[in-house]
Amino acid sequence: MSHRIADVTVTVRDAQGQPLADAPVVVAQTAHRFLFGCIGFDLIDLANSDGEAGEADRRLADQWLSLFNAATLPFYWGQFEPERGRPDTARLLRAARWFADRGCAVKGHPLAWHSECADWLLDLPTSEVADVLDARIRRDVADFAGVVDTWDAINEVVIMPVFDKVPNAMTPLCRERGRIPTIRLAFDAARQANPAATLLLNDFDMSTAFECLIEGCLEAGIEIDAIGLQSHMHQGAWGEDRTLEVLDRFSRYGLPLHLTETTILSGELMPAHLEDLNDHQVDEWPSTPGGEERQAREVASYYRTLLSHPSVEAATYWGLSDAGMWLGAPGGLVRADGTPKPAYDALHGLVKGEWWHEPRTLATDAHGRVSVRGFLGDYSITAGQGSATVTLDRAGVAGAEVRLG
Repeated sequence: MSHRIADVTVTVRDAQGQPLADAPVVVAQTAHRFLFGCIGFDLIDLANSDGEAGEADRRLADQWLSLFNAATLPFYWGQFEPERGRPDTARLLRAARWFADRGCAVKGHPLAWHSECADWLLDLPTSEVADVLDARIRRDVADFAGVVDTWDAINEVVIMPVFDKVPNAMTPLCRERGRIPTIRLAFDAARQANPAATLLLNDFDMSTAFECLIEGCLEAGIEIDAIGLQSHMHQGAWGEDRTLEVLDRFSRYGLPLHLTETTILSGELMPAHLEDLNDHQVDEWPSTPGGEERQAREVASYYRTLLSHPSVEAATYWGLSDAGMWLGAPGGLVRADGTPKPAYDALHGLVKGEWWHEPRTLATDAHGRVSVRGFLGDYSITAGQGSATVTLDRAGVAGAEVRLG
């Protein structure tokens, strides 16, 4: 975990620029560099409510913001633009700004995917689908630039050309053009619309098929900013050994790893023989006391493992509450009634406890210097009425100066 920690010697100066010698200063962490993410789907209505949200929504927002610093918002084409030419831009942009105003990084998911695709695309020839997809990506990336600057540019391409569960326009396009040209279309359109964007290639397939696809993209000159790895664990937690094995394999490309979709259950596990998680349909899927204790252990172990690996820079949990969880699974960190599960407390104890620098009073030396050691991120240094911010970055900081007031 040493790669997550830095030391800095800060010279603290007063408003006139003189070293603040032999003085008490309060040092407190204000932000993590690591992206502890969660989907923000359940808070979109609250962000658009003009302060009229109910108590349950406000409580969920407080729980969300107390733990996470990165939000993923839904841009599934079929939901975002169910009628051609009428995208849900205003509502999603307001939600994105709501999160950004509260210090959260915001990611859009996804720009291209065969599932949740717009039905009106089925009436178009494949060549026109490509043009419309290109235009859709350019429009949305440009409209959200400066607020949403990270995107799953394209999702689950390994299976895309052979996907046969639901008729859609992306599968024929990918089958006709090939996986890599389809990926290039999505990445090029997004890159040209926002050159500063961080673009991910995201997939659930952790086999060598995804490795080969990544290698093919890199050899073709496609600029991938980060690799997105899904980790829905409905059939049981991966455990430390498998998690590290996956991280080691995908880190060999020298790209940051984002664990983009994590689910760990607090109830009965899905049967192991199922290949498609969508095939598991049950009337009820309750969270159980024993399952909640297991989930708490597995969530804590999983996040410790992720942070132990230097290539991982983000992890997104796929839903805070059981209410509205994908597949109806008991995978939230909060029960449907709004009460936190042990897993919420366990993760909070890491993110805002063990891995967090609580406000601490330290003393400067005769030259106004104070030593700070903590997890990478932003720190406030306060003395009297003056305050300033210092950032501990990935490489550590040899020295820094702050001026109060």
